[in-house]
Amino acid sequence: MQTKLWILAAATAFCLSACGDNMGERALIGAGAGVATAAVLDGDLGSAAVLGAAGNVAYCEIYPSRC
Repeated sequence: MQTKLWILAAATAFCLSACGDNMGERALIGAGAGVATAAVLDGDLGSAAVLGAAGNVAYCEIYPSRC
């Protein structure tokens, strides 16, 4: 379980460090991070992709200076 948490933390850090330059890139990077997290935690990959994409796009819209 400890290994899964480290992988999840690394995937999250990657996601936040690579927001993308436009909406498509942001959605793709967020979806990838969501799928990677779901794969590590044995979750639903489709839902994780949608939530990851929406989360990354929303974060970059709210905090554009951080992306």
